[in-house]
Amino acid sequence: MAKNTTSQWDFGELFPTATTRRVFAVSELTVQVKRLLEHQIGRVWVSGEVTNLRAQASGHLYFSLKDAAAQLSCVLFRGETRATRALLQDGRAVLVEGELTVYEPRGQYQLRVLTVELQGAGALQLAFERLKLKLQTEGLFASERKRPLTRYPWRLGLATSPTGAALQDVVHVVARRHPALEIILAPCRVQGQGAGDEVAAAIRLLNAWSAARAGRGLDLILVTRGGGSLEDLWAFNEEVVARAIYASALPVVSAVGHEIDFTISDFVADLRAATPSAAAELITEGPFASREFLRGARSRLRTLARRRLEGAQSDFLAVRRRLERAHPRARLNEDWQRLDDLRATLVRGVRFRLRETRNVWRALQTRWHGLRPRQVLARRANLLTPLRVRFLEHTRVRLERHRNRLASVTERLRLLSPLEVLARGYSITTDAATGTVLRAASATRPGQLLRTRLHVGEVQSVVTSKSERTSG
Repeated sequence: MAKNTTSQWDFGELFPTATTRRVFAVSELTVQVKRLLEHQIGRVWVSGEVTNLRAQASGHLYFSLKDAAAQLSCVLFRGETRATRALLQDGRAVLVEGELTVYEPRGQYQLRVLTVELQGAGALQLAFERLKLKLQTEGLFASERKRPLTRYPWRLGLATSPTGAALQDVVHVVARRHPALEIILAPCRVQGQGAGDEVAAAIRLLNAWSAARAGRGLDLILVTRGGGSLEDLWAFNEEVVARAIYASALPVVSAVGHEIDFTISDFVADLRAATPSAAAELITEGPFASREFLRGARSRLRTLARRRLEGAQSDFLAVRRRLERAHPRARLNEDWQRLDDLRATLVRGVRFRLRETRNVWRALQTRWHGLRPRQVLARRANLLTPLRVRFLEHTRVRLERHRNRLASVTERLRLLSPLEVLARGYSITTDAATGTVLRAASATRPGQLLRTRLHVGEVQSVVTSKSERTSG
Protein backbone atom coordinates (compact mmCIF):
# COMPACT_ATOMS: atom_id res chain seq x y z
CA MET A 1 0.00 0.00 0.00
CA ALA A 2 3.03 2.31 0.17
CA LYS A 3 3.54 4.79 -2.65
CA ASN A 4 6.75 4.88 -4.67
CA THR A 5 7.71 8.57 -4.93
CA THR A 6 11.46 8.27 -4.56
CA SER A 7 12.04 10.42 -7.62
CA GLN A 8 10.40 13.35 -5.88
CA TRP A 9 12.96 13.41 -3.09
CA ASP A 10 16.35 15.04 -3.53
CA PHE A 11 18.80 12.74 -1.79
CA GLY A 12 21.49 15.26 -2.54
CA GLU A 13 20.36 17.24 0.43
CA LEU A 14 20.96 14.24 2.73
CA PHE A 15 24.17 13.09 1.11
CA PRO A 16 26.04 16.18 -0.19
CA THR A 17 28.90 15.94 -2.64
CA ALA A 18 32.44 16.65 -1.72
CA THR A 19 32.11 20.17 -2.94
CA THR A 20 28.73 20.85 -1.24
CA ARG A 21 28.26 20.17 2.47
CA ARG A 22 25.14 20.90 4.48
CA VAL A 23 25.11 20.17 8.20
CA PHE A 24 21.74 19.35 9.79
CA ALA A 25 20.83 19.84 13.39
CA VAL A 26 19.43 16.72 15.00
CA SER A 27 15.96 18.24 15.20
CA GLU A 28 16.12 19.27 11.52
CA LEU A 29 17.11 15.81 10.40
CA THR A 30 14.39 14.25 12.54
CA VAL A 31 11.80 16.54 10.99
CA GLN A 32 13.01 15.59 7.48
CA VAL A 33 12.76 11.87 8.31
CA LYS A 34 9.29 12.37 9.82
CA ARG A 35 8.08 14.13 6.68
CA LEU A 36 9.57 11.39 4.51
CA LEU A 37 7.79 8.63 6.47
CA GLU A 38 4.48 10.46 6.65
CA HIS A 39 4.43 11.37 2.95
CA GLN A 40 6.02 8.29 1.42
CA ILE A 41 4.44 5.59 3.64
CA GLY A 42 1.56 7.32 5.45
CA ARG A 43 -1.39 5.18 6.60
CA VAL A 44 -0.80 1.41 6.62
CA TRP A 45 -2.24 -1.85 7.99
CA VAL A 46 0.15 -3.92 10.10
CA SER A 47 -0.31 -7.37 11.62
CA GLY A 48 1.56 -8.65 14.64
CA GLU A 49 1.46 -9.73 18.26
CA VAL A 50 0.87 -7.19 21.01
CA THR A 51 3.67 -6.90 23.57
CA ASN A 52 4.77 -4.48 26.31
CA LEU A 53 1.27 -2.96 26.61
CA ARG A 54 1.27 0.01 29.00
CA ALA A 55 -1.68 2.21 30.00
CA GLN A 56 -0.74 5.68 31.24
CA ALA A 57 -2.70 7.87 33.64
CA SER A 58 -3.35 10.23 30.73
CA GLY A 59 -5.43 7.51 29.04
CA HIS A 60 -2.94 6.84 26.20
CA LEU A 61 -1.89 3.25 25.42
CA TYR A 62 1.70 2.37 24.43
CA PHE A 63 2.66 -1.06 23.07
CA SER A 64 4.74 -2.85 20.46
CA LEU A 65 3.80 -5.08 17.55
CA LYS A 66 6.23 -7.90 16.90
CA ASP A 67 6.74 -10.86 14.66
CA ALA A 68 9.56 -13.38 14.42
CA ALA A 69 12.03 -10.86 13.00
CA ALA A 70 11.23 -7.34 14.25
CA GLN A 71 9.01 -5.14 16.36
CA LEU A 72 7.30 -1.78 15.88
CA SER A 73 6.47 0.82 18.54
CA CYS A 74 2.81 1.90 18.59
CA VAL A 75 0.69 4.45 20.42
CA LEU A 76 -3.09 4.69 20.73
CA PHE A 77 -4.10 8.14 21.95
CA ARG A 78 -7.04 8.65 24.26
CA GLY A 79 -8.98 10.70 21.67
CA GLU A 80 -9.10 7.90 19.06
CA THR A 81 -12.66 6.56 19.41
CA ARG A 82 -12.70 4.33 16.33
CA ALA A 83 -10.28 1.84 17.86
CA THR A 84 -11.60 -0.81 20.29
CA ARG A 85 -9.13 -0.46 23.13
CA ALA A 86 -10.31 -3.66 24.87
CA LEU A 87 -8.92 -5.75 21.98
CA LEU A 88 -5.35 -4.83 22.91
CA GLN A 89 -3.89 -7.47 25.23
CA ASP A 90 -0.35 -8.81 25.57
CA GLY A 91 0.17 -11.88 23.41
CA ARG A 92 -2.89 -11.30 21.19
CA ALA A 93 -2.50 -11.26 17.39
CA VAL A 94 -4.15 -8.17 15.91
CA LEU A 95 -4.49 -6.11 12.77
CA VAL A 96 -3.97 -2.39 13.32
CA GLU A 97 -4.38 0.56 10.99
CA GLY A 98 -2.33 3.64 11.66
CA GLU A 99 -0.10 6.42 10.42
CA LEU A 100 3.65 5.94 10.48
CA THR A 101 5.44 8.89 12.06
CA VAL A 102 8.44 9.85 14.20
CA TYR A 103 8.44 10.77 17.88
CA GLU A 104 10.83 13.68 17.64
CA PRO A 105 12.12 13.92 21.28
CA ARG A 106 13.61 10.42 20.98
CA GLY A 107 14.04 10.25 17.22
CA GLN A 108 12.04 7.01 17.20
CA TYR A 109 9.62 6.07 14.47
CA GLN A 110 6.25 4.69 15.60
CA LEU A 111 2.78 3.85 14.42
CA ARG A 112 -0.06 6.09 15.59
CA VAL A 113 -2.91 3.54 15.78
CA LEU A 114 -6.35 4.47 14.45
CA THR A 115 -8.13 1.07 14.18
CA VAL A 116 -7.70 -2.30 15.92
CA GLU A 117 -9.09 -5.65 14.77
CA LEU A 118 -8.48 -9.22 15.88
CA GLN A 119 -6.60 -11.46 13.49
CA GLY A 120 -7.97 -14.82 12.31
CA ALA A 121 -10.30 -16.41 14.92
CA GLY A 122 -10.08 -13.19 16.79
CA ALA A 123 -12.08 -11.53 14.02
CA LEU A 124 -14.95 -13.91 14.65
CA GLN A 125 -14.67 -13.24 18.35
CA LEU A 126 -14.84 -9.51 17.64
CA ALA A 127 -17.95 -9.98 15.53
CA PHE A 128 -19.42 -12.08 18.34
CA GLU A 129 -18.76 -9.38 20.95
CA ARG A 130 -20.16 -6.63 18.72
CA LEU A 131 -23.40 -8.53 18.00
CA LYS A 132 -23.70 -9.52 21.64
CA LEU A 133 -23.39 -5.88 22.73
CA LYS A 134 -25.89 -4.76 20.10
CA LEU A 135 -28.55 -7.32 21.03
CA GLN A 136 -28.00 -6.76 24.74
CA THR A 137 -28.55 -3.04 24.24
CA GLU A 138 -31.82 -3.80 22.43
CA GLY A 139 -33.00 -5.93 25.39
CA LEU A 140 -32.92 -9.38 23.75
CA PHE A 141 -31.02 -10.80 26.76
CA ALA A 142 -33.24 -9.23 29.45
CA SER A 143 -34.00 -11.67 32.25
CA GLU A 144 -37.53 -10.30 32.76
CA ARG A 145 -38.59 -11.62 29.34
CA LYS A 146 -37.39 -15.17 30.06
CA ARG A 147 -40.32 -17.61 30.19
CA PRO A 148 -40.48 -20.65 32.46
CA LEU A 149 -40.64 -24.10 30.90
CA THR A 150 -43.69 -26.32 31.17
CA ARG A 151 -43.14 -28.80 34.00
CA TYR A 152 -44.93 -31.65 32.21
CA PRO A 153 -44.37 -31.22 28.45
CA TRP A 154 -46.09 -33.62 26.03
CA ARG A 155 -44.83 -32.34 22.68
CA LEU A 156 -41.31 -30.99 21.95
CA GLY A 157 -40.20 -29.12 18.83
CA LEU A 158 -36.59 -29.90 17.88
CA ALA A 159 -34.49 -27.79 15.48
CA THR A 160 -31.27 -29.61 14.61
CA SER A 161 -29.51 -31.70 12.02
CA PRO A 162 -31.26 -35.04 11.36
CA THR A 163 -27.86 -36.73 11.02
CA GLY A 164 -26.08 -35.18 13.98
CA ALA A 165 -25.16 -36.79 17.28
CA ALA A 166 -27.20 -34.18 19.16
CA LEU A 167 -30.46 -35.68 17.88
CA GLN A 168 -29.46 -39.16 19.05
CA ASP A 169 -28.48 -37.83 22.48
CA VAL A 170 -31.82 -36.05 22.93
CA VAL A 171 -33.86 -39.05 21.76
CA HIS A 172 -31.93 -41.42 24.04
CA VAL A 173 -32.44 -39.26 27.14
CA VAL A 174 -36.13 -38.66 26.38
CA ALA A 175 -36.77 -42.38 25.82
CA ARG A 176 -35.20 -43.16 29.21
CA ARG A 177 -36.74 -40.39 31.28
CA HIS A 178 -40.06 -39.48 29.57
CA PRO A 179 -41.04 -41.99 26.85
CA ALA A 180 -44.45 -40.34 26.39
CA LEU A 181 -42.86 -37.08 25.16
CA GLU A 182 -43.58 -36.58 21.44
CA ILE A 183 -40.76 -35.02 19.39
CA ILE A 184 -41.51 -32.93 16.28
CA LEU A 185 -38.30 -32.52 14.25
CA ALA A 186 -37.67 -29.53 12.00
CA PRO A 187 -34.47 -30.60 10.19
CA CYS A 188 -31.90 -27.97 9.31
CA ARG A 189 -28.20 -27.62 8.72
CA VAL A 190 -26.28 -26.48 11.82
CA GLN A 191 -22.92 -25.72 10.18
CA GLY A 192 -21.68 -24.00 7.06
CA GLN A 193 -22.79 -21.19 4.80
CA GLY A 194 -26.52 -20.48 5.17
CA ALA A 195 -26.93 -22.69 8.25
CA GLY A 196 -28.06 -19.75 10.36
CA ASP A 197 -30.91 -18.99 7.94
CA GLU A 198 -32.03 -22.64 8.07
CA VAL A 199 -32.00 -22.70 11.89
CA ALA A 200 -34.08 -19.50 11.99
CA ALA A 201 -36.48 -20.96 9.40
CA ALA A 202 -36.84 -24.16 11.48
CA ILE A 203 -37.75 -22.11 14.57
CA ARG A 204 -40.38 -20.17 12.63
CA LEU A 205 -41.73 -23.40 11.09
CA LEU A 206 -42.17 -25.03 14.51
CA ASN A 207 -44.01 -21.94 15.79
CA ALA A 208 -46.32 -21.95 12.76
CA TRP A 209 -47.00 -25.71 13.11
CA SER A 210 -47.85 -25.29 16.81
CA ALA A 211 -50.10 -22.27 16.15
CA ALA A 212 -52.07 -24.25 13.54
CA ARG A 213 -53.02 -26.83 16.21
CA ALA A 214 -54.66 -24.63 18.82
CA GLY A 215 -54.50 -26.32 22.20
CA ARG A 216 -52.58 -29.32 20.85
CA GLY A 217 -49.39 -27.68 19.68
CA LEU A 218 -45.85 -27.69 21.04
CA ASP A 219 -44.94 -26.99 24.64
CA LEU A 220 -41.44 -25.70 23.86
CA ILE A 221 -38.64 -25.71 21.25
CA LEU A 222 -35.11 -27.09 21.60
CA VAL A 223 -32.37 -25.64 19.36
CA THR A 224 -29.25 -27.81 19.59
CA ARG A 225 -26.13 -29.25 18.03
CA GLY A 226 -22.93 -30.94 19.25
CA GLY A 227 -19.57 -29.40 20.00
CA GLY A 228 -17.09 -27.84 17.61
CA SER A 229 -14.85 -24.89 16.96
CA LEU A 230 -15.99 -21.28 16.92
CA GLU A 231 -16.36 -21.49 13.13
CA ASP A 232 -18.44 -24.69 13.44
CA LEU A 233 -20.83 -23.08 15.94
CA TRP A 234 -21.04 -19.76 14.11
CA ALA A 235 -24.54 -20.38 12.73
CA PHE A 236 -25.89 -19.93 16.28
CA ASN A 237 -24.05 -16.61 16.60
CA GLU A 238 -25.87 -15.04 13.64
CA GLU A 239 -28.34 -12.24 14.20
CA VAL A 240 -31.08 -13.97 12.18
CA VAL A 241 -31.11 -16.89 14.64
CA ALA A 242 -31.13 -14.59 17.67
CA ARG A 243 -34.11 -12.63 16.34
CA ALA A 244 -36.00 -15.82 15.43
CA ILE A 245 -35.57 -17.07 19.02
CA TYR A 246 -36.62 -13.69 20.39
CA ALA A 247 -39.75 -13.66 18.19
CA SER A 248 -40.73 -17.23 19.09
CA ALA A 249 -44.15 -17.55 20.77
CA LEU A 250 -42.96 -20.76 22.42
CA PRO A 251 -40.24 -21.01 25.11
CA VAL A 252 -36.87 -21.87 23.53
CA VAL A 253 -34.06 -23.94 25.05
CA SER A 254 -30.59 -23.49 23.53
CA ALA A 255 -28.05 -26.31 23.86
CA VAL A 256 -25.12 -25.65 21.51
CA GLY A 257 -21.66 -27.20 21.84
CA HIS A 258 -20.10 -28.26 25.11
CA GLU A 259 -20.23 -26.79 28.61
CA ILE A 260 -17.56 -24.15 27.91
CA ASP A 261 -19.18 -22.96 24.67
CA PHE A 262 -21.46 -19.92 24.72
CA THR A 263 -23.32 -18.63 21.67
CA ILE A 264 -25.66 -15.71 21.00
CA SER A 265 -28.59 -18.14 20.95
CA ASP A 266 -27.77 -19.14 24.54
CA PHE A 267 -28.20 -15.55 25.72
CA VAL A 268 -31.46 -14.95 23.82
CA ALA A 269 -33.09 -18.29 24.68
CA ASP A 270 -35.35 -18.69 27.70
CA LEU A 271 -33.01 -21.38 29.07
CA ARG A 272 -29.45 -22.40 28.24
CA ALA A 273 -28.24 -25.99 28.66
CA ALA A 274 -24.59 -27.03 28.61
CA THR A 275 -25.06 -29.97 26.24
CA PRO A 276 -27.89 -31.60 24.22
CA SER A 277 -28.18 -34.38 26.83
CA ALA A 278 -28.37 -31.82 29.63
CA ALA A 279 -31.12 -29.99 27.74
CA ALA A 280 -33.15 -33.20 27.41
CA GLU A 281 -32.73 -33.84 31.14
CA LEU A 282 -33.92 -30.32 32.00
CA ILE A 283 -36.96 -30.68 29.74
CA THR A 284 -37.95 -34.08 31.21
CA GLU A 285 -37.14 -33.18 34.84
CA GLY A 286 -40.81 -32.76 35.81
CA PRO A 287 -42.11 -36.15 34.59
CA PHE A 288 -38.94 -37.93 35.74
CA ALA A 289 -39.18 -36.44 39.23
CA SER A 290 -42.91 -37.23 39.35
CA ARG A 291 -42.18 -40.85 38.44
CA GLU A 292 -39.71 -41.07 41.29
CA PHE A 293 -42.32 -39.45 43.52
CA LEU A 294 -44.97 -42.00 42.51
CA ARG A 295 -42.60 -44.87 43.24
CA GLY A 296 -42.41 -43.85 46.88
CA ALA A 297 -46.05 -42.71 47.07
CA ARG A 298 -47.28 -46.11 48.35
CA SER A 299 -44.98 -46.14 51.35
CA ARG A 300 -45.62 -42.46 52.00
CA LEU A 301 -49.41 -43.00 51.83
CA ARG A 302 -49.10 -45.93 54.23
CA THR A 303 -47.07 -43.81 56.61
CA LEU A 304 -49.50 -40.90 56.34
CA ALA A 305 -52.51 -43.22 56.88
CA ARG A 306 -50.86 -44.73 59.95
CA ARG A 307 -50.10 -41.29 61.34
CA ARG A 308 -53.67 -40.19 60.61
CA LEU A 309 -55.11 -43.24 62.38
CA GLU A 310 -52.83 -42.70 65.35
CA GLY A 311 -53.92 -39.08 65.50
CA ALA A 312 -57.60 -40.07 65.26
CA GLN A 313 -57.15 -42.66 68.01
CA SER A 314 -55.47 -40.07 70.21
CA ASP A 315 -58.35 -37.65 69.54
CA PHE A 316 -60.91 -40.39 70.33
CA LEU A 317 -59.26 -41.16 73.66
CA ALA A 318 -59.15 -37.47 74.49
CA VAL A 319 -62.91 -37.12 73.72
CA ARG A 320 -63.63 -40.22 75.77
CA ARG A 321 -61.81 -38.82 78.74
CA ARG A 322 -63.69 -35.54 78.37
CA LEU A 323 -67.05 -37.41 78.28
CA GLU A 324 -66.09 -39.40 81.35
CA ARG A 325 -65.28 -36.20 83.20
CA ALA A 326 -68.59 -34.66 82.05
CA HIS A 327 -70.76 -37.67 83.26
CA PRO A 328 -73.37 -36.65 85.96
CA ARG A 329 -72.04 -39.27 88.37
CA ALA A 330 -68.54 -37.89 88.03
CA ARG A 331 -69.90 -34.39 88.61
CA LEU A 332 -71.87 -35.59 91.66
CA ASN A 333 -68.79 -37.34 93.08
CA GLU A 334 -66.77 -34.17 92.57
CA ASP A 335 -69.49 -32.15 94.37
CA TRP A 336 -69.54 -34.63 97.30
CA GLN A 337 -65.78 -34.42 97.52
CA ARG A 338 -65.95 -30.63 97.44
CA LEU A 339 -68.60 -30.72 100.22
CA ASP A 340 -66.37 -32.93 102.33
CA ASP A 341 -63.52 -30.55 101.82
CA LEU A 342 -65.69 -27.59 102.83
CA ARG A 343 -66.96 -29.41 105.95
CA ALA A 344 -63.41 -30.27 107.00
CA THR A 345 -62.37 -26.70 106.34
CA LEU A 346 -65.28 -25.39 108.44
CA VAL A 347 -64.42 -27.69 111.37
CA ARG A 348 -60.79 -26.62 111.21
CA GLY A 349 -61.89 -22.99 111.12
CA VAL A 350 -64.17 -23.35 114.17
CA ARG A 351 -61.50 -25.15 116.13
CA PHE A 352 -58.94 -22.56 115.21
CA ARG A 353 -61.34 -19.77 116.21
CA LEU A 354 -62.07 -21.39 119.59
CA ARG A 355 -58.39 -21.87 120.26
CA GLU A 356 -57.67 -18.28 119.33
CA THR A 357 -60.52 -17.01 121.57
CA ARG A 358 -59.27 -19.12 124.47
CA ASN A 359 -55.79 -17.67 124.08
CA VAL A 360 -57.20 -14.14 124.06
CA TRP A 361 -59.26 -14.86 127.19
CA ARG A 362 -56.23 -16.20 128.99
CA ALA A 363 -54.24 -13.14 128.06
CA LEU A 364 -57.00 -10.85 129.32
CA GLN A 365 -57.27 -12.84 132.54
CA THR A 366 -53.54 -12.55 133.07
CA ARG A 367 -53.66 -8.81 132.45
CA TRP A 368 -56.63 -8.47 134.87
CA HIS A 369 -54.82 -10.29 137.65
CA GLY A 370 -51.89 -8.01 137.04
CA LEU A 371 -54.03 -4.89 137.54
CA ARG A 372 -55.13 -5.71 141.25
CA PRO A 373 -53.91 -2.98 143.78
CA ARG A 374 -52.33 -5.50 146.12
CA GLN A 375 -50.45 -7.03 143.25
CA VAL A 376 -49.46 -3.58 142.03
CA LEU A 377 -48.29 -2.51 145.53
CA ALA A 378 -46.38 -5.75 145.94
CA ARG A 379 -44.66 -5.23 142.61
CA ARG A 380 -43.95 -1.60 143.43
CA ALA A 381 -42.62 -2.61 146.89
CA ASN A 382 -40.39 -5.14 145.26
CA LEU A 383 -39.16 -2.41 142.98
CA LEU A 384 -38.78 0.11 145.87
CA THR A 385 -36.59 -2.09 148.12
CA PRO A 386 -33.58 -2.18 145.83
CA LEU A 387 -34.11 1.51 145.06
CA ARG A 388 -34.02 2.33 148.80
CA VAL A 389 -30.85 0.31 149.26
CA ARG A 390 -29.27 2.00 146.28
CA PHE A 391 -30.36 5.44 147.55
CA LEU A 392 -28.96 4.88 151.05
CA GLU A 393 -25.73 3.53 149.68
CA HIS A 394 -25.48 6.39 147.28
CA THR A 395 -26.20 8.90 150.10
CA ARG A 396 -23.61 7.30 152.39
CA VAL A 397 -21.00 7.41 149.66
CA ARG A 398 -21.80 11.04 148.88
CA LEU A 399 -21.64 12.03 152.57
CA GLU A 400 -18.35 10.25 153.05
CA ARG A 401 -16.93 11.93 149.97
CA HIS A 402 -18.12 15.38 151.17
CA ARG A 403 -16.83 14.74 154.69
CA ASN A 404 -13.38 13.89 153.31
CA ARG A 405 -13.42 16.99 151.18
CA LEU A 406 -14.47 19.10 154.16
CA ALA A 407 -11.63 17.73 156.29
CA SER A 408 -9.18 18.40 153.51
CA VAL A 409 -10.41 21.97 153.05
CA THR A 410 -10.44 22.54 156.85
CA GLU A 411 -6.87 21.39 157.10
CA ARG A 412 -5.85 23.67 154.30
CA LEU A 413 -7.68 26.59 155.92
CA ARG A 414 -6.10 25.85 159.22
CA LEU A 415 -2.65 25.89 157.73
CA LEU A 416 -3.37 29.22 156.08
CA SER A 417 -5.04 30.82 159.18
CA PRO A 418 -3.27 33.76 160.92
CA LEU A 419 -3.92 32.00 164.20
CA GLU A 420 -1.36 29.45 163.26
CA VAL A 421 1.14 32.28 162.76
CA LEU A 422 0.23 33.67 166.13
CA ALA A 423 0.69 30.29 167.71
CA ARG A 424 4.32 30.34 166.61
CA GLY A 425 4.98 33.51 168.64
CA TYR A 426 3.94 36.24 166.22
CA SER A 427 1.37 38.97 166.96
CA ILE A 428 -0.77 41.45 165.02
CA THR A 429 -0.71 45.15 166.01
CA THR A 430 -3.47 47.48 164.91
CA ASP A 431 -4.45 51.08 165.55
CA ALA A 432 -6.87 50.89 168.46
CA ALA A 433 -8.92 53.73 167.05
CA THR A 434 -9.13 52.66 163.39
CA GLY A 435 -8.27 48.93 163.46
CA THR A 436 -5.66 49.45 160.76
CA VAL A 437 -2.91 46.85 160.79
CA LEU A 438 0.47 48.42 161.38
CA ARG A 439 3.31 47.06 159.30
CA ALA A 440 5.98 49.69 159.84
CA ALA A 441 7.12 51.84 162.78
CA SER A 442 6.80 54.92 160.66
CA ALA A 443 3.01 54.42 160.66
CA THR A 444 2.87 55.15 164.44
CA ARG A 445 3.15 58.36 166.43
CA PRO A 446 3.95 58.94 170.06
CA GLY A 447 0.99 58.66 172.39
CA GLN A 448 -0.92 56.55 169.87
CA LEU A 449 -3.03 53.81 171.44
CA LEU A 450 -2.30 50.40 169.94
CA ARG A 451 -3.95 46.99 170.26
CA THR A 452 -1.86 43.86 169.90
CA ARG A 453 -3.42 40.45 169.38
CA LEU A 454 -1.51 37.47 170.66
CA HIS A 455 -2.14 33.78 170.23
CA VAL A 456 -4.19 33.92 173.34
CA GLY A 457 -5.79 37.27 174.25
CA GLU A 458 -5.06 40.91 173.42
CA VAL A 459 -3.03 43.77 175.05
CA GLN A 460 -3.19 47.51 174.67
CA SER A 461 -0.17 49.83 174.67
CA VAL A 462 0.80 53.45 174.10
CA VAL A 463 3.63 54.50 171.75
CA THR A 464 6.34 56.28 173.68
CA SER A 465 9.11 56.03 171.12
CA LYS A 466 9.81 54.34 167.72
CA SER A 467 12.76 53.11 165.80
CA GLU A 468 12.67 52.43 162.01
CA ARG A 469 15.75 50.20 161.93
CA THR A 470 15.14 46.76 160.58
CA SER A 471 16.60 43.76 162.25
CA GLY A 472 18.72 41.79 160.42
